Amino acid sequence: MGHVRMRTVAAVLLVLIAAVAAGCGAKSEGDSGTPEEFDLALDFFINPDHVGIYQALDAGYFEDAGLDVMPRVPSDPSAPIKQVAAGQADLAISYEPEVMLAREQGLDVVAVGAMVQQPLTSMIWLGDSDISSVSELEGRTIATAGIPYQAAFLEKILGDAGLSPDDVDQVDVGLNLLPAILSGRADALLGAFLNVEGVELQRRGKDPAIMPVNELGVPTYDELVLVASGERLREDPEAIRLFIAALERGTRDAAADPDAATEVLLAASEDLDPPLTRAEVRKTLPLLLPAGEEQYGFMDPTEWDAFAAFMTDEGLIGSSIGADELLTNELLPGSVPD
Repeated sequence: MGHVRMRTVAAVLLVLIAAVAAGCGAKSEGDSGTPEEFDLALDFFINPDHVGIYQALDAGYFEDAGLDVMPRVPSDPSAPIKQVAAGQADLAISYEPEVMLAREQGLDVVAVGAMVQQPLTSMIWLGDSDISSVSELEGRTIATAGIPYQAAFLEKILGDAGLSPDDVDQVDVGLNLLPAILSGRADALLGAFLNVEGVELQRRGKDPAIMPVNELGVPTYDELVLVASGERLREDPEAIRLFIAALERGTRDAAADPDAATEVLLAASEDLDPPLTRAEVRKTLPLLLPAGEEQYGFMDPTEWDAFAAFMTDEGLIGSSIGADELLTNELLPGSVPD
């Protein structure tokens, strides 16, 4: 009889343990136990900035969190933040300046985490040019991507060097920044990313001078941010919290094994060039993680206030919007919600 009791008690304990485990794993799952669909609007085509996302997908970290994450490549880079505001996506990757412009347009969006906590946007010229400083761009041609707030960047950069926009020739080349400088059509670029175009120029042996805009007088800002709708944050923020925690896991895994993470990224898009992507991933990974013991995804409200003041001074937004309206750090790993 004693053995029977022991077996009965053991069976009951196993049932209880299974029930507790099932309850713990149901944070974001529906009543059916299936993962919650979660639409992620990417900022652009798949590139090394997304390596942590695809590593987390491959490792099953989003699934562990009860999320069926579906990254979607936008047809227009300006679309993701609008899709989030309209409730057509759960989360979007965008840019700090775009968050401010969206709020100026009346869109109810909030940044919930920084994927890259510093500017990637850079001014670049080639090593075989006779340019050694911004002041030597007078009379030269500068290719830009045609983004309005980057025109303000250029005016600030030139002004600090004693020049004005009238002292240079600007040509809007859209996404064709590299062809413009490689063909000699432009002497310098503004709008290229240091970890993408900068890396490609280095691999081509062009010895480029690469200067992030915050090193040339533009206030620092978070280049890539995760953006949600204010309504979603008010009503159901938990899935976003779980997404960010899983993304951190994927990003740290990628940093620990860049080669494996690169293979995951290459498998996600047949359009990527393997040797170039490997170099870009190695340049990008240190930028996707905070320095030292800083909190993953943290956005500095003081820096956001300073950048909002710059946007106001440049006439890009009508009035300086406070960081308390533009961002929240409450959903980041390790944060305690109010």
